[in-house]
Amino acid sequence: MKVVIVGAGFGGLKLARALNNKPGFEVILIDRFNYHQFQPLFYQVATAGLDASNISFPLRKVFQKSKNVRIRLTELQSIVPDQNKVITDTEEISYDVLVIATGADTNFFGNAQLAEHAFPMKSTVEALQLRYRLLQNLEQALTIENADDLQRRMNIVVVGGGPTGVEVSGALAEWKKYVLPKDYPELDFDNMNIYLLEGSSKTLAAMSEKSSEQSRKYLEKLGVNVKTNTIVKDYDGKTVHLNDGSTVEAATVIWAAGIKGNVPAGIEPELVARGNRIKTDRRCRVMGHNNIYAIGDIAYMETPKYPNGHPQVAPVAMQQASLLAGNLIVEERKSTKPFYEFEYRDKGSMATVGRNLAVVDVPKPKLHFGGFMAWMIWMGLHLMLILGVKNRFFVFSNWLYNYFTYDQNLRLIFKEFERPENETHKSKITSQKEGSAAGTEQHVKTGAV
Repeated sequence: MKVVIVGAGFGGLKLARALNNKPGFEVILIDRFNYHQFQPLFYQVATAGLDASNISFPLRKVFQKSKNVRIRLTELQSIVPDQNKVITDTEEISYDVLVIATGADTNFFGNAQLAEHAFPMKSTVEALQLRYRLLQNLEQALTIENADDLQRRMNIVVVGGGPTGVEVSGALAEWKKYVLPKDYPELDFDNMNIYLLEGSSKTLAAMSEKSSEQSRKYLEKLGVNVKTNTIVKDYDGKTVHLNDGSTVEAATVIWAAGIKGNVPAGIEPELVARGNRIKTDRRCRVMGHNNIYAIGDIAYMETPKYPNGHPQVAPVAMQQASLLAGNLIVEERKSTKPFYEFEYRDKGSMATVGRNLAVVDVPKPKLHFGGFMAWMIWMGLHLMLILGVKNRFFVFSNWLYNYFTYDQNLRLIFKEFERPENETHKSKITSQKEGSAAGTEQHVKTGAV
């Protein structure tokens, strides 16, 4: 059975590993990145708490000893269901079974200005871009004389009070309190404002009432300005316009207010549900197709417990991948065993706000933790989920170092320097061949650049 998996997120990678070295399967894993990204810790990359390599794991390393899993670094262009093939930007790949695990991307709700000026955080690259913007703003603030422009540089607006918004707001507040005053003694960080804007009436709306209340209390304790029932209408790169007519001046807006599924071309429009997700049955099969499946954030499955679809979180994707792997093995072996239908087992939810501050909800038995104990649980679980012993070691080492020193050492701004036209690689080779004094001097200059 030739299984093509599109997407190496939590669901796609879990499925590929479940079918790894299983007799009777040929697996092709497609992704536009050559690494798996640990999304829950993007905010720590953005705030210089972790290096990007600590939360990214090379896919080929995962399957170095695999006999049947092959990686394709490419981007899906479209699906051709009637021909059982997918078209990528490099080749056409046929399949017996196709699994769509393309995940979700940032949802700007059709606002082009927001999409152009606000910073999303759905990939390692985007987290790094945000880090550079935050640091560059501070560097530029050192030379700004106009008070309004300076305040705009110092202000940071986070839109969305879910786990991502809460965590990045808390991390920024701790950055402001412990790190930045030592790096930039010329700036008065009492004037730095961090805003968390949430459209509903509370933060962490999907969690318990206790967690919502505690998370807000923790954020306000750290100095974050939390504004609920507040919707961002527009942002032009300088001014945030809110639904009540008020404005906030900010050079940086971090968008964590919504996601939408990455639906590939070739999926019928009538199969796309709310949130840009693909409708599936209880076996994760795309409606109307026997050999196309969807798992994770891209899948919209209605069940009695979840009539509006499952939450778009990693445990759902991983549990769907495990179920699908079992069903595919039953199908390939033509076993008489019944196919399993999906039922999500919610083991709990959590979010961290800052040092010794986190919230954890466990549904069965119904428990709630807050503060230091919840923070320890949060750290332990995230360490277990990170791929690779080396990555776990470096993440834990960074956390330990940050905890005792109140500092991070990854505040680096990388710039790309353009090579002058007269100092090209060709001129270097020419100068070497000619062996002239002028040529040698040019070569040295080029090398210096």
